[in-house]
Amino acid sequence: MTVLDTTIQEPSLSADEVETMLFALDRSRAQFAWKCGGLDAAGLRRPHPPSTMTLGGLLKHMAFVEAYYTARDLTGGPPVGPWRTEDFEADPDWCWHSAAGDSPDELYALWRDAVERRQAALAKVLAEGGLDQPTRFVTRDGRSPNLRRLLVDLHDEYARHVGHADLLREAVDGLVGEDPPR
Repeated sequence: MTVLDTTIQEPSLSADEVETMLFALDRSRAQFAWKCGGLDAAGLRRPHPPSTMTLGGLLKHMAFVEAYYTARDLTGGPPVGPWRTEDFEADPDWCWHSAAGDSPDELYALWRDAVERRQAALAKVLAEGGLDQPTRFVTRDGRSPNLRRLLVDLHDEYARHVGHADLLREAVDGLVGEDPPR
């Protein structure tokens, strides 16, 4: 079984804004990894009715979120991954249901690779100017959110789905808890 990195590196007690925001995001990612990690295909495919959501679907969805927003907001290139050729207008839930056909190793690698690309792209952009700089994304009315907003939005996405993963994982094998064991 694949084990995802669930290490949580505490920032210093006098951490600046960037370090604190990255810590919050990384802690949520570690919680997500713990709740989704170490499962076989049956565990990743098991829904908790009445929802059809699965841990595998969450992994693929969050890999997409990481890849899409890295491309849109940080690098300006196309998203890396299987979504490059998918027609999301025809099938907006493709990530969620297509995960059932992916192996655990494929799902874990997809998410882990998307996170690593996001971290590298974000580190490069932060080194060029900090949280106040605009992202590459431009809204229809010509505005661009800054990197701070991008990090808050990504953390919010993880926070919402860590809650889902918590409930789904408990239903799969009884795993409960707030933070991964050290």
